[in-house]
Amino acid sequence: MTLHLIDRMAVEDEGEGDVVVCVHGLGGSSNTWTPLMPALARHRVLRVDLPGSARSQQAEGPLSIARYVDAMVAVCSRLGIARAHWLAHSMGTIVVQHLAVAQPKLVRSLALFGPLAAPTEPARANIRARAAKARAEGMQDITEALLQGSLSADTRQRLPLAVAFVRESLMRQSGEAYARSCEALADAQAADVSPCKLPLLLVTGDEDGVAPPQVVRTLAERFHGATSARVVVLPRCGHWTPIERHEECVRELRDFLAAQR
Repeated sequence: MTLHLIDRMAVEDEGEGDVVVCVHGLGGSSNTWTPLMPALARHRVLRVDLPGSARSQQAEGPLSIARYVDAMVAVCSRLGIARAHWLAHSMGTIVVQHLAVAQPKLVRSLALFGPLAAPTEPARANIRARAAKARAEGMQDITEALLQGSLSADTRQRLPLAVAFVRESLMRQSGEAYARSCEALADAQAADVSPCKLPLLLVTGDEDGVAPPQVVRTLAERFHGATSARVVVLPRCGHWTPIERHEECVRELRDFLAAQR
């Protein structure tokens, strides 16, 4: 594996074959995708730490969905990538939807986990309040609240390693950088994805409060031009689908990518 530093962004680059670019969500990192790597064995995989997250926390200035999109374009330009499959989780799914609209030639397919078009108005207010709390108090209380609210009851009871992973991912974010990431998400607007002509995979959990199944089905319907669209709802699963139900996600992703060859 090669680690690139591109405009203060950490980008992990490994494997050979068709390119897959992985974009994590709020509080995530490139490690969000580690459980799904078995599905990507025949691909060149780029795993990005978004500006303001994980090893890319030193990014300066305000963050936004537009800035994230520009960052993804810059990564592809620097590494000579003209077309790729895109994987994303949570906030990252908003980023890649905007990317697919702005740079359609760059996007071969979309596989979205815990996907949403944009936060609801009540969610925006809650995310802004979380940003203020992160600045004032750090990540401890936010992390404990998110463990209860974003993971399924079954995950919390049966999968301590998944709980530990999410806890560590959140606790390693600095309060200020996480707050700026929250503000980017709170300001996010839905992309007009109706013209996008591409294969689409949407995966969520039946206990995902951020991306409930009906919301995800509605999102799929917004992709009027999709050449194919599959919605998968995983049982006893919350918002961290790649972590909570990695075996099911590997199976769905492997089948999805195999169909694109």
